[in-house]
Amino acid sequence: MTPPHHPHGATATAPLLGSVFDELGREIVSGAHPAGTQFTLHAISERFGISRTVARETMRALEHVGLVAAGRRVGITVLEQRHWALFDPAVISWRLAAPTQRSAQLASLNELRMAVEPVAARQAADNASPQQRAEILELASTLVHLAKMPAEAGRQEGDAADFLATDLRFHSLLLEASGNEMFAALVPVFFAIHSGKTVFGVGADKPVANTLDLHQELAQYVSDGDGIHAERTSHALLHEVARSLE
Repeated sequence: MTPPHHPHGATATAPLLGSVFDELGREIVSGAHPAGTQFTLHAISERFGISRTVARETMRALEHVGLVAAGRRVGITVLEQRHWALFDPAVISWRLAAPTQRSAQLASLNELRMAVEPVAARQAADNASPQQRAEILELASTLVHLAKMPAEAGRQEGDAADFLATDLRFHSLLLEASGNEMFAALVPVFFAIHSGKTVFGVGADKPVANTLDLHQELAQYVSDGDGIHAERTSHALLHEVARSLE
Protein backbone atom coordinates (compact mmCIF):
# COMPACT_ATOMS: atom_id res chain seq x y z
CA MET A 1 0.00 0.00 0.00
CA THR A 2 1.39 3.39 -0.98
CA PRO A 3 0.78 6.16 1.55
CA PRO A 4 -1.74 8.76 0.35
CA HIS A 5 -0.53 11.27 -2.23
CA HIS A 6 -0.79 14.96 -1.42
CA PRO A 7 -0.49 16.99 -4.62
CA HIS A 8 -0.39 20.51 -3.22
CA GLY A 9 2.22 21.83 -0.81
CA ALA A 10 2.99 18.50 0.83
CA THR A 11 6.51 17.77 -0.35
CA ALA A 12 7.75 17.52 3.24
CA THR A 13 4.71 15.70 4.61
CA ALA A 14 4.67 12.80 2.12
CA PRO A 15 8.21 11.52 2.90
CA LEU A 16 7.53 11.82 6.63
CA LEU A 17 4.31 9.84 6.25
CA GLY A 18 6.06 7.17 4.19
CA SER A 19 8.94 6.70 6.63
CA VAL A 20 6.76 6.58 9.75
CA PHE A 21 4.28 4.25 8.03
CA ASP A 22 7.12 1.92 7.07
CA GLU A 23 8.79 1.95 10.50
CA LEU A 24 5.58 1.32 12.44
CA GLY A 25 4.48 -1.32 9.93
CA ARG A 26 7.75 -3.20 10.33
CA GLU A 27 7.52 -3.00 14.12
CA ILE A 28 3.94 -4.28 14.23
CA VAL A 29 4.60 -7.16 11.82
CA SER A 30 7.77 -8.18 13.68
CA GLY A 31 5.82 -8.48 16.92
CA ALA A 32 7.39 -5.49 18.65
CA HIS A 33 3.84 -4.21 19.16
CA PRO A 34 1.66 -7.29 19.79
CA ALA A 35 -2.03 -7.43 19.00
CA GLY A 36 -3.93 -5.34 21.51
CA THR A 37 -1.21 -2.72 21.88
CA GLN A 38 -2.68 0.77 21.85
CA PHE A 39 -1.30 4.00 20.42
CA THR A 40 -2.35 7.61 20.69
CA LEU A 41 -1.77 10.27 18.07
CA HIS A 42 0.01 12.33 20.71
CA ALA A 43 2.48 9.53 21.47
CA ILE A 44 3.23 8.96 17.79
CA SER A 45 3.66 12.69 17.19
CA GLU A 46 6.07 12.93 20.12
CA ARG A 47 8.08 9.85 19.17
CA PHE A 48 8.66 10.79 15.53
CA GLY A 49 8.59 14.56 15.87
CA ILE A 50 5.69 14.91 13.45
CA SER A 51 2.44 16.83 13.46
CA ARG A 52 -0.83 15.27 14.56
CA THR A 53 -1.98 15.54 10.95
CA VAL A 54 0.88 13.34 9.72
CA ALA A 55 0.36 10.96 12.66
CA ARG A 56 -3.35 10.69 11.78
CA GLU A 57 -2.58 10.01 8.10
CA THR A 58 -0.07 7.35 9.11
CA MET A 59 -2.64 5.59 11.25
CA ARG A 60 -5.15 5.74 8.41
CA ALA A 61 -2.59 4.14 6.10
CA LEU A 62 -1.87 1.38 8.64
CA GLU A 63 -5.60 0.92 9.14
CA HIS A 64 -6.00 0.52 5.38
CA VAL A 65 -3.64 -2.49 5.39
CA GLY A 66 -5.39 -3.98 8.42
CA LEU A 67 -2.63 -3.56 10.99
CA VAL A 68 -4.55 -1.25 13.31
CA ALA A 69 -8.10 -0.13 14.06
CA ALA A 70 -9.15 3.25 15.43
CA GLY A 71 -11.91 3.81 17.94
CA ARG A 72 -13.24 6.87 19.72
CA ARG A 73 -12.77 5.59 23.25
CA VAL A 74 -9.91 3.10 22.87
CA GLY A 75 -7.62 5.04 20.53
CA ILE A 76 -5.59 3.07 17.98
CA THR A 77 -5.27 -0.68 18.55
CA VAL A 78 -2.92 -3.18 16.88
CA LEU A 79 -4.88 -6.02 15.25
CA GLU A 80 -4.19 -9.74 14.96
CA GLN A 81 -2.58 -11.10 11.80
CA ARG A 82 -5.89 -12.46 10.49
CA HIS A 83 -6.94 -8.83 9.87
CA TRP A 84 -3.84 -7.87 7.87
CA ALA A 85 -4.00 -7.21 4.11
CA LEU A 86 -1.72 -10.14 3.39
CA PHE A 87 -1.58 -9.51 -0.35
CA ASP A 88 -0.43 -5.91 0.07
CA PRO A 89 3.20 -5.60 -1.11
CA ALA A 90 4.11 -3.48 1.94
CA VAL A 91 2.85 -6.16 4.34
CA ILE A 92 4.69 -8.85 2.37
CA SER A 93 7.94 -6.89 2.49
CA TRP A 94 7.57 -6.29 6.23
CA ARG A 95 6.96 -10.00 6.84
CA LEU A 96 10.01 -10.94 4.76
CA ALA A 97 12.07 -8.46 6.80
CA ALA A 98 10.94 -9.91 10.14
CA PRO A 99 12.90 -12.98 11.37
CA THR A 100 9.76 -14.17 13.18
CA GLN A 101 7.68 -14.02 9.99
CA ARG A 102 10.13 -14.70 7.14
CA SER A 103 9.96 -18.50 6.90
CA ALA A 104 6.17 -18.64 7.10
CA GLN A 105 5.82 -15.84 4.56
CA LEU A 106 8.17 -17.52 2.10
CA ALA A 107 6.37 -20.85 2.45
CA SER A 108 2.98 -19.22 1.87
CA LEU A 109 4.21 -17.25 -1.12
CA ASN A 110 5.83 -20.29 -2.73
CA GLU A 111 2.63 -22.29 -2.25
CA LEU A 112 0.72 -19.44 -3.89
CA ARG A 113 3.09 -19.47 -6.84
CA MET A 114 2.79 -23.25 -7.18
CA ALA A 115 -0.99 -22.89 -7.30
CA VAL A 116 -1.09 -20.01 -9.78
CA GLU A 117 1.92 -19.89 -12.10
CA PRO A 118 1.61 -23.30 -13.79
CA VAL A 119 -2.04 -22.56 -14.64
CA ALA A 120 -1.06 -19.10 -15.87
CA ALA A 121 1.66 -20.66 -18.04
CA ARG A 122 -0.85 -23.04 -19.62
CA GLN A 123 -3.24 -20.18 -20.32
CA ALA A 124 -0.43 -17.99 -21.66
CA ALA A 125 0.34 -20.70 -24.21
CA ASP A 126 -3.26 -20.35 -25.39
CA ASN A 127 -3.80 -16.61 -25.02
CA ALA A 128 -0.49 -14.75 -25.38
CA SER A 129 -0.18 -12.27 -28.24
CA PRO A 130 2.61 -12.72 -30.82
CA GLN A 131 4.46 -9.84 -29.15
CA GLN A 132 4.19 -11.48 -25.73
CA ARG A 133 5.41 -14.83 -27.06
CA ALA A 134 8.42 -13.13 -28.64
CA GLU A 135 9.20 -11.22 -25.45
CA ILE A 136 9.02 -14.35 -23.29
CA LEU A 137 11.55 -16.06 -25.58
CA GLU A 138 13.81 -13.01 -25.48
CA LEU A 139 13.64 -12.79 -21.68
CA ALA A 140 14.60 -16.45 -21.29
CA SER A 141 17.61 -15.94 -23.58
CA THR A 142 18.63 -12.84 -21.63
CA LEU A 143 18.53 -14.79 -18.36
CA VAL A 144 20.92 -17.36 -19.83
CA HIS A 145 23.24 -14.64 -21.10
CA LEU A 146 23.34 -12.85 -17.74
CA ALA A 147 23.89 -16.07 -15.81
CA LYS A 148 26.71 -17.32 -18.02
CA MET A 149 28.94 -14.28 -17.86
CA PRO A 150 32.63 -15.25 -17.58
CA ALA A 151 33.34 -16.46 -14.06
CA GLU A 152 36.63 -14.58 -13.94
CA ALA A 153 34.81 -11.30 -14.54
CA GLY A 154 32.66 -11.85 -11.45
CA ARG A 155 29.02 -10.93 -11.09
CA GLN A 156 28.85 -7.21 -10.57
CA GLU A 157 26.06 -5.65 -8.55
CA GLY A 158 24.52 -4.23 -11.73
CA ASP A 159 24.52 -7.67 -13.38
CA ALA A 160 22.67 -9.18 -10.42
CA ALA A 161 20.12 -6.37 -10.55
CA ASP A 162 19.65 -6.95 -14.29
CA PHE A 163 19.14 -10.66 -13.70
CA LEU A 164 16.53 -9.98 -11.02
CA ALA A 165 14.70 -7.45 -13.19
CA THR A 166 14.67 -9.85 -16.15
CA ASP A 167 13.43 -12.75 -14.03
CA LEU A 168 10.71 -10.52 -12.57
CA ARG A 169 9.58 -9.49 -16.03
CA PHE A 170 9.58 -13.12 -17.24
CA HIS A 171 7.28 -14.35 -14.48
CA SER A 172 5.12 -11.22 -14.53
CA LEU A 173 4.62 -11.55 -18.27
CA LEU A 174 3.37 -15.13 -17.84
CA LEU A 175 0.67 -13.85 -15.51
CA GLU A 176 -0.24 -10.97 -17.81
CA ALA A 177 -0.24 -13.15 -20.94
CA SER A 178 -2.58 -15.68 -19.32
CA GLY A 179 -5.52 -13.46 -20.17
CA ASN A 180 -6.80 -13.82 -16.60
CA GLU A 181 -7.06 -10.38 -15.02
CA MET A 182 -7.00 -11.87 -11.52
CA PHE A 183 -3.65 -13.53 -12.22
CA ALA A 184 -2.32 -10.29 -13.69
CA ALA A 185 -3.38 -8.46 -10.51
CA LEU A 186 -0.94 -10.67 -8.57
CA VAL A 187 2.08 -9.16 -10.32
CA PRO A 188 2.83 -6.70 -7.44
CA VAL A 189 2.74 -9.64 -5.02
CA PHE A 190 5.28 -11.56 -7.09
CA PHE A 191 7.48 -8.47 -7.33
CA ALA A 192 7.50 -8.37 -3.52
CA ILE A 193 8.47 -12.05 -3.42
CA HIS A 194 11.50 -11.64 -5.69
CA SER A 195 12.64 -8.33 -4.23
CA GLY A 196 12.33 -9.63 -0.69
CA LYS A 197 14.43 -12.68 -1.45
CA THR A 198 17.23 -10.49 -2.74
CA VAL A 199 17.10 -7.70 -0.17
CA PHE A 200 16.82 -9.96 2.85
CA GLY A 201 19.15 -12.71 1.68
CA VAL A 202 16.61 -15.52 1.69
CA GLY A 203 17.25 -16.38 -1.92
CA ALA A 204 20.06 -15.98 -4.41
CA ASP A 205 20.39 -13.22 -6.98
CA LYS A 206 21.70 -15.89 -9.33
CA PRO A 207 19.80 -18.81 -10.86
CA VAL A 208 19.02 -22.02 -9.03
CA ALA A 209 20.62 -25.03 -10.69
CA ASN A 210 18.62 -26.40 -13.64
CA THR A 211 16.21 -23.48 -13.77
CA LEU A 212 17.85 -21.71 -16.70
CA ASP A 213 17.06 -24.61 -19.02
CA LEU A 214 13.55 -24.78 -17.56
CA HIS A 215 13.02 -21.07 -18.24
CA GLN A 216 14.00 -21.62 -21.86
CA GLU A 217 11.82 -24.71 -22.21
CA LEU A 218 8.87 -22.91 -20.64
CA ALA A 219 9.30 -19.92 -22.95
CA GLN A 220 9.44 -22.20 -25.99
CA TYR A 221 6.30 -24.10 -24.97
CA VAL A 222 4.42 -20.83 -24.47
CA SER A 223 5.67 -19.57 -27.83
CA ASP A 224 4.59 -22.82 -29.51
CA GLY A 225 1.16 -22.76 -27.87
CA ASP A 226 1.80 -26.03 -26.01
CA GLY A 227 -0.19 -25.44 -22.82
CA ILE A 228 0.18 -28.92 -21.34
CA HIS A 229 3.98 -28.87 -21.41
CA ALA A 230 4.09 -25.20 -20.38
CA GLU A 231 2.15 -26.06 -17.23
CA ARG A 232 4.35 -29.08 -16.44
CA THR A 233 7.56 -27.13 -17.01
CA SER A 234 6.40 -24.21 -14.87
CA HIS A 235 5.61 -26.64 -12.05
CA ALA A 236 9.05 -28.26 -12.39
CA LEU A 237 10.75 -24.83 -12.36
CA LEU A 238 8.96 -23.74 -9.21
CA HIS A 239 9.68 -27.09 -7.56
CA GLU A 240 13.41 -26.53 -8.11
CA VAL A 241 13.18 -23.03 -6.64
CA ALA A 242 11.26 -24.31 -3.60
CA ARG A 243 13.88 -27.02 -3.01
CA SER A 244 16.64 -24.40 -3.00
CA LEU A 245 14.94 -22.61 -0.11
CA GLU A 246 14.59 -25.67 2.13
